[in-house]
Amino acid sequence: MIRPARPDDVPEIHQMIRELAEYEKEPDAVVSTEEDLHTALFGPDASVYAHVAEHAGGSGPPAPAGFALWFRNYSTWTGRHGIYLEDLYVRPELRGNGYGLALLRNLARLCVERGYTRLEWSVLDWNMPAIGFYESLGSTSMDEWTVRRLDGDALADLGSTKG
Repeated sequence: MIRPARPDDVPEIHQMIRELAEYEKEPDAVVSTEEDLHTALFGPDASVYAHVAEHAGGSGPPAPAGFALWFRNYSTWTGRHGIYLEDLYVRPELRGNGYGLALLRNLARLCVERGYTRLEWSVLDWNMPAIGFYESLGSTSMDEWTVRRLDGDALADLGSTKG
């Protein structure tokens, strides 16, 4: 089952973000807190969204198997919004059960229902299992584009100069 995240999901989603960072070989890169995540998802100016895939295994209540965290973007070329998928994660022991596909299908459905024209995300070059999965869905690689980022000192320097 796929459902929108609830405030009580924040600790579990934050834990899965840390698991994702470990998988992506950046375990120390997560500096966000559960409070940061709660504010981003449920605060007064919330502009980030998440969906949770629930796994109904064992005798207890369903537990989060994975999540998709996303936000709206905008294309000046189409004049329409889209979804940028920041994180898609399914716990390793639950991969292969269709949770990733269900999360992506849910986001694609949101795009169609809302008239959004794109569902975009980034994937690490070395993550061949994910790339193969995404290609099997019909996604295309944006090989002509290079992602650029300003952060840390470079961002602070540029943001503090007048000009």
